[in-house]
Amino acid sequence: MTDWSIEEITQQNRMKRLPPYVFAQVNELKMKLRRAGEDIVDLGMGNPDLPTPKHIVDKLIEASQKPHNHRYSASRGITKLREAIANWYVRRYGVEIDPETEAVVTIGAKEGLSHLILSLITPGDVVMVPNPTYPIHPYSVILAGGDVRSVPIGPERNFLEDLEHAFRQTWPRPKILIISYPHNPTTAVVDGEFFQKLVDFAKENRLLIIHDFAYADLTFDGYEAPSFLQAKGAKDVGVEFFSMSKSYSMAGWRVGFCVGNRHIVHALTRIKSYLDYGIFQPIQIAAIVALNGDQSCVQEIVDVYRSRRDTLIRGLNRIGWEVPSPKGTMFVWARIPEPFRPMGSVEFSKFLIEKGKVAVSPGLGFGEYGDEYVRFALVENEHRINQAVRGIKKALNNTG
Repeated sequence: MTDWSIEEITQQNRMKRLPPYVFAQVNELKMKLRRAGEDIVDLGMGNPDLPTPKHIVDKLIEASQKPHNHRYSASRGITKLREAIANWYVRRYGVEIDPETEAVVTIGAKEGLSHLILSLITPGDVVMVPNPTYPIHPYSVILAGGDVRSVPIGPERNFLEDLEHAFRQTWPRPKILIISYPHNPTTAVVDGEFFQKLVDFAKENRLLIIHDFAYADLTFDGYEAPSFLQAKGAKDVGVEFFSMSKSYSMAGWRVGFCVGNRHIVHALTRIKSYLDYGIFQPIQIAAIVALNGDQSCVQEIVDVYRSRRDTLIRGLNRIGWEVPSPKGTMFVWARIPEPFRPMGSVEFSKFLIEKGKVAVSPGLGFGEYGDEYVRFALVENEHRINQAVRGIKKALNNTG
């Protein structure tokens, strides 16, 4: 016998700072019921179900048949992909990007953002993050040894005012702000003026900004999401991440990129050079075709999500659950009906699975300010969404 154990050693690390994984409780119940033969409509995880457009898949197949593409690739992304990224930004947003110094390819936006935080902060540094928000935003800070300062975000709040108040009340002064618009999970959207005020605030207060732009294309009803980098001086203070997961339905391919301030991009490029050899090269070649090719496939994907959104919103409103229609993302952020609100989002989500056979994400999993909400992901077809609405109606009515 020794006076130490492997368990003791593995618990003496940063993992101890991570909060319990709230979604696990709901997922375990979902899997238990499925194993028992129940048909659960899963609107929980935001995992795109639409196939990647054929011309992108065809290019992957072609490129993967060439042996020289099987070797290690470039950690920061092959030159032609970085050039495609730069050209895409000019076409889409009128923003000039130097493919050599202001762009780096990442293994999905999640990997890129978490490694960027690791490269920028030291233990004790403060990073400001909206609450509720996508979990990797605060968790990346925790894993890097930093401290998170939450800024409330919601339909009845002014984020810029809350940000300024939180900044003034925080010491040591925050070093970085992580934002994401259109926002997951709240579906909040902003205009270019919002980003300009944010850039001006960042310059005044020596604050770096990281914008997660995963839902850039998933916008509806005439709304078009601006790029953070369109604001004057944005490249002086920050960077923007884009993921090809949603716009091109390439979630499992794991392709993203970071563009903007060259010093921040360099920090990410440098840390990645120690950690990976880049994405499988045929995937990068297919990503070039996606960015440079016909963009009608993106609109087709957006149209599917819009139709699903409309079906879900109409259904929920019809059964008495009043939910606003989002202008962006692939989600619906729904405040729990008042009679059930005291349950909290985790118990209410379990209730919907057990009584309605519908899985949703509890708002608490995105932060404590989300506990009065649940998130629906638009990852099932309209027939299944209508089935979900009928199940929810049954659950709500049977409980009064």
